[in-house]
Amino acid sequence: MSGSTNPTGEISKGRYRRQVNFSPLGEAGQQRLAESTVLVCGCGALGSVAAELLVRAGVGRVRIVDRDFLELDNLHRQVLYTEADVDANLPKAIAAAQHLRQINSSVSIEPYVADVTTENIATLADGCDAIVDGTDNFETRYLLNDYAVSTGTPWVFGGCVGAEGQTMAILPGETACLSCLLPEPPPAELQPTCDTAGVLNPIVHTIAAWEAMEALKILSGNVAAVSCRLAVVDLWNNQIRSVGIARREESPKCQTCIERDFPWLEGRRGSATVSLCGRNAVQISASSSQAPSLPALAEKLASIGKVTANDFLLRLEIDEYRITLFADGRAIIAGTDDPAVARTIFNKYFGG
Repeated sequence: MSGSTNPTGEISKGRYRRQVNFSPLGEAGQQRLAESTVLVCGCGALGSVAAELLVRAGVGRVRIVDRDFLELDNLHRQVLYTEADVDANLPKAIAAAQHLRQINSSVSIEPYVADVTTENIATLADGCDAIVDGTDNFETRYLLNDYAVSTGTPWVFGGCVGAEGQTMAILPGETACLSCLLPEPPPAELQPTCDTAGVLNPIVHTIAAWEAMEALKILSGNVAAVSCRLAVVDLWNNQIRSVGIARREESPKCQTCIERDFPWLEGRRGSATVSLCGRNAVQISASSSQAPSLPALAEKLASIGKVTANDFLLRLEIDEYRITLFADGRAIIAGTDDPAVARTIFNKYFGG
């Protein structure tokens, strides 16, 4: 395992002593946590809660990646953040890193403001001992699943909407993978989102805590304690179900963990333009490897609309649209859920 230093004295006598007193973990398990690296993909509701729990538990290196910025309606469930973060137009990964470093200065926090893609997943997950899912879309989850299975990296799937959530730990080569559970992404019309169905914050904490617990088992060397069943929790109706998911080794075989076909990882599936989780917004990925000059663009666009900018993003508000351009060249066009319209708007103001 890879990771940062964490003094043994601190493990045995200081902030982690009540964890160490839990005998299945013990001092040896705590030391393994200190030597571990985890990737948290997505730092919104689930990801921010899971990241905070892992940081407080003393995981040595926590790498967080998120493509989005903070908005006021995030705060009821994304409890790591504050109104000041929203007012500062901070990307979630940057705001998360600032708060997490204040929570535990002995943990190495590595924030990335980026979309998780076929081009960067190997770099983002390099040296990681586990991956925790905090994403809001199945396209990224299938990419994580492809990468995890292809490299043998354990990962924990999770999602929630309304008052219901699901989570499952995946140990490549030993357990069912996401493709065993869902060979194809659910149709968009059958996927409720937090914007269309709402979400209550207790389910976020429940699923994120479950994900973090499974990750802690993996990182501390207690893989035998990992539950590889699908947990389905409905807090409104007071129901908890545990569903056994068989690895699809017979016809039809799992294309991912049995046939070892990785179309999402290899770029044969997936899109560069993505409608965002019921938000009436579209993300457009960068088409150039050259990073935009945000100050120069802010000066150029100041005469045509309301422009705000910081070191991480530029925001242009014009007509009914709010366009947010990130330092890596991605843009989120709010005010439409039509990718063609979003691309037209992007090309109009940023030159394609």
